[in-house]
Amino acid sequence: MRLTARPHQIPARLVAGMFILNSGLSKQGADEETAGGLHGMAAGTYPFLGQLEPRRFTELLSRTEMALGTALLIPVIPSLPVGLALTAFSAGLVGLYLRTPGMRVAGSLRPSQQGILLAKDVWLVGIGTSLVLEEILQHD
Repeated sequence: MRLTARPHQIPARLVAGMFILNSGLSKQGADEETAGGLHGMAAGTYPFLGQLEPRRFTELLSRTEMALGTALLIPVIPSLPVGLALTAFSAGLVGLYLRTPGMRVAGSLRPSQQGILLAKDVWLVGIGTSLVLEEILQHD
């Protein structure tokens, strides 16, 4: 495993990292209504999250996003572990899209107007998977 990101990986890591870091920063200190909405949507798709109090869930989500975003931005963090983390995190986001009623046009994978905000997370899955596959398949 390489100990640094390959130069051509840096643009994708920067874009994804800035996006995720910003998302985490925006959730810091979320009010009760925001925390309740985030928690309700997540717990509706992933019932085990219902055990967490909404503010605690939002705090953990914020910290997770900030840590993942920062890891993507630091090129000395190897692409394999950061790619695995990005793939797992973004797969959870795509799961929200696929499993939340009203996010897709009936009988289709196409997003409804409400689902566009979640459907766009598929690009994060692509970036994470690309980072992982390159590191697994690359022989240098």
